[in-house]
Amino acid sequence: MCGFAGVLLHEGNTGDRLLDDSLDRMSHVIRHRGPDDSGKVWKGPCGMVHRRLSVIDLSDAGRQPMMNEDGSICLCYNGEIYNFREIRNRFGLDRDYRFRSRTDTEVILHLYEKLGVDFLKHLNGMFALAIWDSKRGVLTLARDPFGIKPLFYMHYRGDLFFGSEIKSLLQAPDYEPAPDREALFHYLAFNYIPGRLTAFSGVSELAPGAVMEIRQGETDPVEKPFFIPDYTEDRKIDGETAVRESLRLLKASVKRQLISDVPVGVMLSGGMDSSSLAALMKTERGDPDFHTFSLAFDEPSFDESSYAAAMARFLGTSHHEVRVTPEKVMSLLPGYLAHIDEPYGDGSAIPTWLLAEESSSFVTVLLSGEGGDEVFSGYDTHSAMKARKLYRKLVPGPLRRKLIAPLAMSLPVSMSKLSFEFKAKRFTRGAELDLPDSHFSWRAVLTGDERLAVFQGDTSRYRSTECFFRNIISSFPEDSDLSGILRIDTSCHLPHDLMIKNDRMTMAHSIEARVPFTDMELFRMLASVPDRVKMPGMNKKHLLKEAMKGILPPEILNKKKVGLEMPYSSWFRREMKEFAHDTIFSSGALSSGILNADGIRRLWRDHQNMKADNGRALWGILNYICWYDIYMDSNRYLGYIRSGRAGNPS
Repeated sequence: MCGFAGVLLHEGNTGDRLLDDSLDRMSHVIRHRGPDDSGKVWKGPCGMVHRRLSVIDLSDAGRQPMMNEDGSICLCYNGEIYNFREIRNRFGLDRDYRFRSRTDTEVILHLYEKLGVDFLKHLNGMFALAIWDSKRGVLTLARDPFGIKPLFYMHYRGDLFFGSEIKSLLQAPDYEPAPDREALFHYLAFNYIPGRLTAFSGVSELAPGAVMEIRQGETDPVEKPFFIPDYTEDRKIDGETAVRESLRLLKASVKRQLISDVPVGVMLSGGMDSSSLAALMKTERGDPDFHTFSLAFDEPSFDESSYAAAMARFLGTSHHEVRVTPEKVMSLLPGYLAHIDEPYGDGSAIPTWLLAEESSSFVTVLLSGEGGDEVFSGYDTHSAMKARKLYRKLVPGPLRRKLIAPLAMSLPVSMSKLSFEFKAKRFTRGAELDLPDSHFSWRAVLTGDERLAVFQGDTSRYRSTECFFRNIISSFPEDSDLSGILRIDTSCHLPHDLMIKNDRMTMAHSIEARVPFTDMELFRMLASVPDRVKMPGMNKKHLLKEAMKGILPPEILNKKKVGLEMPYSSWFRREMKEFAHDTIFSSGALSSGILNADGIRRLWRDHQNMKADNGRALWGILNYICWYDIYMDSNRYLGYIRSGRAGNPS
């Protein structure tokens, strides 16, 4: 796990002192991603820097940027390829090349030499990479299919800058950042920025599962997918086969992802996904001699710590519990956003920061349960999709719209996690829409007029935010309803929300987060399982529950899904009320011409008066304002960047 940055110069430009100094700054601002080693290479018009977090082969032989034997190809890489040993044997790389290390990095380098860009189809793991091929005069940028590892790029003054974090790109000579208004408009809907957009005008994010080849002087390179999920059902797969294969492939994934020369632990929430990983890790190791880490909240509906503690006792691990309080949260604002680079309103980010901070004294690698809901159909919206069909079929439209929906909207506001009031209002509103729009409605923080009330300016030129979901459904009309929603979640929510939190919050503490549920073999098998087998009735995570019977205790198997979130709705009315109010309404962001202060005041007033639970929206706006203050109003973000932890825990 590492970080990298670089520049491909326009024809006629040279790597002068000014650009060389910028390259050094690009490296310095991502030092937390790789505190163990660093390197810099200029090869013709391409300059690259790398920060290394040593995980496999801790020797200097793994230093990057890494060159091939004749020096014509230079690679910078961030991630882990879990099948690198199989690749090395399968393609006979030892016959053709002389290896100098035990790293997966060198396997990637030689596989590219052998296969060209087609090498990407054979990788099973998480990665973002840049390859400069001086013989071809081509820079290749690529990113893993699930967007686990980040990669950004921008054209500036004719040169192409790229890097693992946006803050590296901001170090380009004399660069002045400007906000991307359309990205921020869509942010208000999701509390994250979707698609290839970023919060910075002119900066793009490479799409998950995409590759881009750029020749010197090319100003409009095209991203091409090297991986497109295939949800074609294999009707020969029955329930017994699906359960057996789920367990076999998940075990194999955990085994592969335990390969490490440094200590490995588990983020243990007490839910099905993380508990499964911890249990299978113990089975693979043959002992419970590893660390698990969980989070605790004082508000009961948000707290899963008792389940995590029970699971740790069941396994016998060395368990650590981190309590999340409003005081800790306030102390991390705005600083934690310096490691995200963009507005980000997912309430799991700061808790993940606190967990990573605690774990950094004990491990360098953490297994994480992200992706479990996307591959095993675990979200409430998945069962809501089926319930929507029955609801529309069995209940006449006039009765739904004139009686049930008004009754749901009249329910008193509750600040509890996933309360009946919250679910009833969301469901009845979304149930009247078509498939992609209903899914958007259930996921959105602010929709329609709600967003227009807090956003200033003409939005008529912007694409519809719903199109991020609609276009996916329309591009794959052969998908079933469930497959279509899984495709949306896998290509939108997973990379642009969950993986941002997972990568930035752990890397801020020089921790590598691995996600076994995104294993390519496991994903491909589950994608082909018929809907009736994958999710019979409303039974979410049916296959995982059946696979883990006899391995997990019943209280974990039967536990209701909660999900990691903070109780900011109640905090905004009590502990964080003054802090949030003063931060929001004294910020220069409200005079920037992007946000409407009057609309935000209405959200705040309705929340305080218990007319609506606007906690998610206010948390997103608070984070936007904190981001604006340290990135647009100033460059204060530089003072918040952690230096990283040198060395590895023993």
